[in-house]
Amino acid sequence: MPAIEAGFARGIKGPIVESLSHDILIIGGGGAGLRAAIAAAEHNPKLDIAIASKTYPMRSHTVSAEGGMAAATREYDSLDKHAFDTIKGSDFLADQDAVEYFVSECPREAVLLEHWGCPFSRDPDGRISVRAFGGMSVKRTLFAGDKIGFHMLHTLFQTTLKHENIHRYDEWFATSILVEDGHASGVTAINMRTGEMSSILAKAVVLSTGGCGRIYKFTTNGWIKTGDGMALAYRAGVPLKDMEMVQFHPTLLPNTGILMTEAARGEGGYLINKDGERFLKRYLPGKMELGPRDIISRSEMTEIKEGRGFEGPYGSYVLLDIRHLGEDVINKKLSFLKELAEKYAGVDPVHEPIPVRPGQHYIMGGVNTDKTGYTGIPGLYGAGEMACVSINGANRLGSNSLTECLVFGAAAGKAAAEYAMRQSMPHLGNPLQGVAMEEETRVYDQVLKHEGGERISSIRSEMQSTMDESVGIYRDENGLSQATRKIAELKDRMRNASVEDRDHVFNTELISALELDFMLDVAETIAYSALYRRESRGAHTRTDYTNRDDAQFLKHSMAYRDHGRPRIQYSPVTITRWQPEARVY
Repeated sequence: MPAIEAGFARGIKGPIVESLSHDILIIGGGGAGLRAAIAAAEHNPKLDIAIASKTYPMRSHTVSAEGGMAAATREYDSLDKHAFDTIKGSDFLADQDAVEYFVSECPREAVLLEHWGCPFSRDPDGRISVRAFGGMSVKRTLFAGDKIGFHMLHTLFQTTLKHENIHRYDEWFATSILVEDGHASGVTAINMRTGEMSSILAKAVVLSTGGCGRIYKFTTNGWIKTGDGMALAYRAGVPLKDMEMVQFHPTLLPNTGILMTEAARGEGGYLINKDGERFLKRYLPGKMELGPRDIISRSEMTEIKEGRGFEGPYGSYVLLDIRHLGEDVINKKLSFLKELAEKYAGVDPVHEPIPVRPGQHYIMGGVNTDKTGYTGIPGLYGAGEMACVSINGANRLGSNSLTECLVFGAAAGKAAAEYAMRQSMPHLGNPLQGVAMEEETRVYDQVLKHEGGERISSIRSEMQSTMDESVGIYRDENGLSQATRKIAELKDRMRNASVEDRDHVFNTELISALELDFMLDVAETIAYSALYRRESRGAHTRTDYTNRDDAQFLKHSMAYRDHGRPRIQYSPVTITRWQPEARVY
């Protein structure tokens, strides 16, 4: 490959040259991205496939998943049971054709992962072990201790290494999608090691960059989850669907936001208030601790609001008690949880309950795609948490997300391969050259060289506080309206923010500024989508509109970028066999 004469490295802005091109370019190296690469490589071994990721793949956020992955693999289970549990869990906002496809593919993906070497936990008869998870009517969550994400990501990564036609760009940050004549033709990206920007051209692009949890202050999400793929697609003209549907997990450590896996409750753990009471009997008498995450999170907040929580230096909380499970079970099936509780809360869960409270965990919404990952822009696909098919609707059931990465990562990879096989390679002439130059100017002249402005850290902190306070578990018209105004103000201030680091090697401050710019776009779509959905459904709880309203809002919100702010429209929910009913557990 010819070297790129980067203006940044020379201290002046220089041209982006055509230096990198592949048949398929995948942005993101987590579970969905790696699975997409494998699917594309298997579909046609002659395709030239690249994965560009802002982190080394084994540091992608999939590695942090603890509990398990859902698939109907036992004789007492069925695809219909898995589908209905998922649809009911979604508060009937999921597209049922997508759910039916999803559950039908889950067992196949689980078997493939096992054959590729994933070290699942086993029953004495040799079958992969399963455990209970919230909202599931039977035990169907396959697991590997409480480190399934670690083992799954290792398995996928090592499988990609078998394919010589899969290439990697580790620590490359995508800044924009190149669109020519309505077709996705690649991206502009910064090589973080050198600070140089390049155009990576491709016949097809797959976005698999994960969620956007870092727009909230109290979250389980790592620093890398900044909504990059969502913002990239949004700016390219793809709507973001159901962005108001943000999941809050009920069991985070109060001081750090570190997740205490749902597997603890799946194995029989209790949630108790300061009176020593298993309080979920008031809210989920048929499910107790195995209820869905949205209802359990609201139940905890009610207990705290009504004075039955504990008070500590990091706020109010309840307790997760697994002492009765015994040391052997905890060490065998919940060893990672034990390690986290000891290191970050100073609690040995064999002998003491763990303090927990709800916090942001996942987003059900994302880039609008169909079952193949197609976004509506020819050549552009999406998969994983950043995409919204939608199988999760208003509330995702725990352990569906990892299988979702596999199922729809595979679908997107195959669809991208089929598309790429019919296309010729784009070239960096006009208008792509002009688009790439505009992006280089935006990054290096407008973001990097601005002097004397506000620090990005203060803008980020205010954004996170706004989202926590006004677009959290409970929402109302006044708070959401204030949030939309505040985010607009922060976007204006962002234009004058400054990056103090002028170096070009691993300029993490520049990357943080670009990430924050993405996050503000994504946060704005969440606030506007929540403002206009005047009902309560799943994770979206309005204190001023407390009931689910199927007559007005059994539909998907679609946030389009319109003159720099969201325009909210709606599209119908696909219902095949299961009519909406009261969501009672």
